[in-house]
Amino acid sequence: MIPTIARLFRGALLRHSQRRRQASLKDIAQIRGALLQCLDDCDSPGARRLRGKIAQARNPQELWMLRNDAYQVISQHHDQSVAADRINGILGVFEGWLEPKQIVRIK
Repeated sequence: MIPTIARLFRGALLRHSQRRRQASLKDIAQIRGALLQCLDDCDSPGARRLRGKIAQARNPQELWMLRNDAYQVISQHHDQSVAADRINGILGVFEGWLEPKQIVRIK
């Protein structure tokens, strides 16, 4: 019973501390840069549109939501395994900004 209560308490404290943390412009720029780097060799109207969306994203959560779009663009220019490798390679920049259960590797 006590371990269960302790686990619930830790979870509540962790969620509370994550809500208070605001990403700085530098943090957002780092995440943007990682996402844009994945698209470096992709040139198409879809890739240009996605770059615009990335530039307009205001927080790590919005950038995380663009990850699937990046996967699609990279897959169209290369293949799915290259896209998965690139997206999985930038998961580390999202750590601390999203709940850990949200950060899932693409298989």
